[in-house]
Amino acid sequence: MAFDGIVISNIVYELKQALTGGRIVKISQPEKDELVLSIKNYDTYKLLISASASLPLIYLTKENKQNPMTAPNFCMLLRKHFNSARILSIEQPGLERVIDFSIEHLDEMGDLCKKHLIVEIMGKHSNIIFCNENYQVVDSIKRVSGAVSSVRTVLPGSDYFIPKTQEKSDPLTLTQEQFFQHVCAKPLPASKALYQSLTGISPLIANELCHEAGIDGEQPLSTMPEEYQIHLYRTLLAMLEKVKSGDFSPNIIYQGKAPTEFSSVPLYCYHGADGMTIHTFDSISKLLETYYSSKNKFTRIHQKSADLRRIIASAIERDSKKYDLQQKQLKDTEKREKYRIYGELLTTYGYSIAPGEKSAVVLNYYTDEEITIPLDPELSAINNAKQYFDKYAKLKRTYEALIRLTQETHDELMHLDSIRTALDIAESEDDLAELKEEMMDYGFVKRHYSQGKNGKKQPKKIKSQPFHYTTSDGYDIYVGKNNYQNDELTFQFSSGGDWWFHAKGIPGSHVIVKSKGEPLPDSVYEDAGKLAAYYSKDRDADKVEIDYTERRNIKKPSGAKPGFVVYYTNYSLMASPGTDGLTLVSG
Repeated sequence: MAFDGIVISNIVYELKQALTGGRIVKISQPEKDELVLSIKNYDTYKLLISASASLPLIYLTKENKQNPMTAPNFCMLLRKHFNSARILSIEQPGLERVIDFSIEHLDEMGDLCKKHLIVEIMGKHSNIIFCNENYQVVDSIKRVSGAVSSVRTVLPGSDYFIPKTQEKSDPLTLTQEQFFQHVCAKPLPASKALYQSLTGISPLIANELCHEAGIDGEQPLSTMPEEYQIHLYRTLLAMLEKVKSGDFSPNIIYQGKAPTEFSSVPLYCYHGADGMTIHTFDSISKLLETYYSSKNKFTRIHQKSADLRRIIASAIERDSKKYDLQQKQLKDTEKREKYRIYGELLTTYGYSIAPGEKSAVVLNYYTDEEITIPLDPELSAINNAKQYFDKYAKLKRTYEALIRLTQETHDELMHLDSIRTALDIAESEDDLAELKEEMMDYGFVKRHYSQGKNGKKQPKKIKSQPFHYTTSDGYDIYVGKNNYQNDELTFQFSSGGDWWFHAKGIPGSHVIVKSKGEPLPDSVYEDAGKLAAYYSKDRDADKVEIDYTERRNIKKPSGAKPGFVVYYTNYSLMASPGTDGLTLVSG
């Protein structure tokens, strides 16, 4: 992700449109490093400003946050000066990650005064600084002393300036000669030379510029022909012209369902990349709110599912080793039929075999060929036959037991794999709770009971909801999030005339299309196939084979684990995983 100078320009452009001339009607400080300003300007806006070291932010929001009972000192100071103050202008110096709010208010004598609220979005150095008209610091949400920073102090009475920790050029005023001198001459990879030489250019934007210019970002510009350097400079100018004119294209890059990058310019370097999708927004505030809520949600669910994933991974590793050993043992039992034939042939031809022989050559009447049978010379032919029959009986018993055990281990592996796939699909704590319930039911996790009213121990039951999509044709498609939901969708929710979809031969969700009692359009088969591919183990593949049939053809074998079904009549299609063209209603 890149909260760079271009994203800041997009934010400033949006805030200018919404807030310039507006009055600050409320100031709150819900966190020690966070402000929320309510601003009335035809409509009422809420501006969230966070100087958090780990997550600095600024955007318009509609979210309400709980405030502390006693307002912090910095909040009280801003209320004293900015209550009913008017926002005169919102500016960004160059392409710095700095936003300067010029604010006009009445002082204690009733005279108009001008102040500045400066927001710095600079990672761990982020801050919110209140300055007077002459840019002298009145106070800040984070006070920075000389003991903390040798570059700049941020204390009441100190002069405000933007720290110059590195010698970088302002790309908005950069000439071609300066570009050659400050960027091209550096013995660094092209992308690194861009972001280390130019203010507000992030590694993400540097890579995008190299991609658009058609040059290798890992190769130094100094080793490239001059026309390549000129083309890169002109590509930079073209991007900056869009920034200056306010021609922004806010977008988020998703890998699967996880947001990975965002920007205010198109990121063509991700177009066509495997597993990547691009979502565009008409508002940078909406983008940031969506990105960080999605990121937090994805990270939180992934962290909460870590223990379950670890348990499943350990169980799969254990069962895989057990299955491999059982397969090897099963292969060893293949010689049982040979021992049976040896026993039968020795019983038939034993009278002609002299005592003390180490082997016997006899006619195998099953194949009409001669066969050599090893013998124990200390035993008679009949006793050798008995010994071979005993070996055969033992291997047969072992084979029959292993066939059952191997199938049980295989079924458990498939069950564990289906739970692991469901963990990848889970999006809420309720989804995880239902998966944990299944794991407890099958002994993968120890159950902890709660005490019921009648004194009996009661297992905790939490039920999440399946995904519900609608197609452009108005058909409803339901997708199970786990094995219990799959069973419920297929055998309780759907009717015989509905259509059932599933990725062929791999763990995945049951997908049900409500047919409305009429034939489905071809596009609906394609949409359901896309969902069945997307909510399967192979969701990152280019194409996935999907089986589909009418629900009436689906049967559940007696004693089968949840989510496991059989069918003998079906059609097949190839589908690209995705949810494009479908509307998520719930789930």
